[in-house]
Amino acid sequence: MSEKITRGSGNVFKDLGFKDPEEYKAKAELALQISKIIEKRDLTQTQASKLIGATQPDISKLKTGQLSGFTIDRLLDFLRHLDRSIEIHIKGKRGKKEVINLEMVAAR
Repeated sequence: MSEKITRGSGNVFKDLGFKDPEEYKAKAELALQISKIIEKRDLTQTQASKLIGATQPDISKLKTGQLSGFTIDRLLDFLRHLDRSIEIHIKGKRGKKEVINLEMVAAR
């Protein structure tokens, strides 16, 4: 008995038939980076929540991949609070890449 193997598209959310798979993938990648920073700094969920302006349950949801309540803007804001800058790469169909650097400044 042989099994058919299908190569993935590179976006598991697309492969699983999610609506707006690119948004899901972007949110998952941002959440992963936020989680890595929190772990690297050895922050508790409570410490992290105070630092980024969220609640402890938000941090728990973020770390377990429950991202439906988070917007991309909010995740980018969390990264700003973690002293990260954002660089966006825009690539055309022919592969030429444009880079946009966003300097996110805290409101005063």
